[in-house]
Amino acid sequence: MSGHDLRRVATTGLMLFALFFGAGNLVFPPSLGASSGKAVGVVVIGFIATGVILPLLGVIAVSTSGEGILGLARRVGPRFGRVLPLVVYLAIGPLYAIPRTAIVSYELATRPLLELAGLPTGRPALALHAVGFFAAALALSLRPSRLADRIGKLLTPALLILIAVLCAAAIVGGQAIDRPATGAYATAPLAAGLTQGYLTMDALAATVFGIVVITSLRAQGMSGEKQILWGTSGAGVIAAICLAAVYGSLALLGRRADGDPTDGTSLLRAAAADSLGPTGTVVFALIVVLACLSTAVGLISSWAGYANTAWPRIEFRAQAIGCSAVALALTNLGLNAMIIIISPVTLLLYPIVITLIVVTLIDSAAPGHLRWAYLAPVSLAVVLGAVSAAAETGWSAPSDLLARTGAWDNSTGWILPVVIVAVLSIGVDIATGRWSRPASDTSDVPDEVRRAIASRY
Repeated sequence: MSGHDLRRVATTGLMLFALFFGAGNLVFPPSLGASSGKAVGVVVIGFIATGVILPLLGVIAVSTSGEGILGLARRVGPRFGRVLPLVVYLAIGPLYAIPRTAIVSYELATRPLLELAGLPTGRPALALHAVGFFAAALALSLRPSRLADRIGKLLTPALLILIAVLCAAAIVGGQAIDRPATGAYATAPLAAGLTQGYLTMDALAATVFGIVVITSLRAQGMSGEKQILWGTSGAGVIAAICLAAVYGSLALLGRRADGDPTDGTSLLRAAAADSLGPTGTVVFALIVVLACLSTAVGLISSWAGYANTAWPRIEFRAQAIGCSAVALALTNLGLNAMIIIISPVTLLLYPIVITLIVVTLIDSAAPGHLRWAYLAPVSLAVVLGAVSAAAETGWSAPSDLLARTGAWDNSTGWILPVVIVAVLSIGVDIATGRWSRPASDTSDVPDEVRRAIASRY
């Protein structure tokens, strides 16, 4: 790879960091650091394993298909390949994640500044904020070929500098508060970190942002399966390093901030005010706005790209405008109402997507084409994800039945059964010769999947 290619990958990696690093990723690590006492190092390692490395694997898995989650889902079956991407894109797109960026940036950044200035903070203020926020996000997302330049070279450096200033001021200027570890952080810190990193659900976003990375690399002149895979993996590693460094710094900040250990926002505000004075409020507000804006830009661009592929008669620009308009309208519902609607959906989707990611990575190492390793584990993940989603809506009978086994948890109870079925399914694929069958032999692959593989790059 030339030096020019390395610069492309570095810029794209910085862009990917900003896409992942939303406001939720900002406010949670300080709470984790404040609640884990002297076990903060172990907890952060667990958090990074599932909150950083798992999304990185998702980005790499997407690069093996060249089509994002569409390519992954089609390996299970044609109908599944149409339904799953639509539900994923809606859930982390215009129906929840995009309007959430506007609401969170208002609540954490704009509203405190309005209160400080003695200005009204009611619904009209939220509406005005949302209009300006989505106008900026839409303007930045209309040219996906320029995302790496606009985000990777402008927004991300500004965001990282502000985070570094805040963390350095708080860590250097403050002393760790001697708080004891609480709950699971005291009894099983590594497991607690793994669970909390898992619950960020960034692996869902990885399947969407992965195709943004591929599109960006292609727009910058990279092509070919190996070059795209190398570029995507390199960008993912750069993003992962930045995320891990920021999460660790924010956790240390939480150890030194005075506030409610369970409220990351109050810890950040306290750290900003104590270390930077009145300027700290502005610095914190800028960090929140930049984090939310970068994520919104990536999600709008992702939805528009997917929708333009699914409904090619409607051009990318129109899809982006429509997505922004829907998100703007839903912003007025409020965050709590959207969480009630979307929480069961994410509990359904996450087991399916993680299973797809892991099986895809295993399949990419096999000389042949796995079949049962996709079909059986993903089918079980659908069933167990549906059980978790049903419990979230209030119908807990299936979940209660599984809980009698003593090994069921509504968030992570699906993992062990799916792993067992995946191992058995890989054994079936090995026994039937699919593991070792030459990659050129696609005789048992569905026509739609075969065409997707053939036209991948």
